[in-house]
Amino acid sequence: MDYASLAGFCLTWAGYTLFARKKAKTAWCLASSMQWYRVEWMLRMLERDMRMPDAAILGNLERVIGFFASTSILILAGLVTALSANSAAVEVLSSLPFAQTTTVQQFELKVLVLIMIYIFAFFNFTWSLRQYSFANVLLGAAPLAEEGEVTREERRRYAISAAKVIDQAGHSYNYGLRCYYFSMAVMGWFVHPVLFIAGFVTVVWVLYMREFHSRTLQAILAAEGRALDQQRDK
Repeated sequence: MDYASLAGFCLTWAGYTLFARKKAKTAWCLASSMQWYRVEWMLRMLERDMRMPDAAILGNLERVIGFFASTSILILAGLVTALSANSAAVEVLSSLPFAQTTTVQQFELKVLVLIMIYIFAFFNFTWSLRQYSFANVLLGAAPLAEEGEVTREERRRYAISAAKVIDQAGHSYNYGLRCYYFSMAVMGWFVHPVLFIAGFVTVVWVLYMREFHSRTLQAILAAEGRALDQQRDK
């Protein structure tokens, strides 16, 4: 059951990622709705002479992601430490009611799975940070509002490209956050594989409802409903 639940976990995670990416092209979700607003944000930015608020927004986003990247390192340090105390941890797990009998090798496998998840999360968060730094460069190089030789079409193309970089940074951030969500399901694996299966199925359900059917999404769409509908039709 350990190996079967681990295979189901990997397939479910990869399957949901592919499903969410494909469904976002045909239905509104948090990611696709935010991309529309990012384009609008960059278009407004090109109309402003003072762009300090835009730089402050990007700085706030970078700080949040930096927090998660630093936290991932701390969690990795704790997991590596747990490997050195595997015998004591197995004794504690064996004393839990309804817990499956766990050997030292099984415990180490589960910890190694968590380590790989948080390494993946760290790489996603740091890549997101780099992409936000690229967006800062694009912000600094953006044409000024009074530059009359820059056509409207050129400004729109620049805004769409800058928004795309920010969108890619947001995707990397989402992938990192999903690592945190799915790692919570792995915690149930230390008790019993059935709890592990129930955990990652619940995680997928929560992610789906939040990304495609949450009240936050409804509010975002309602803010500029008519414009968003027109953009999706195109």
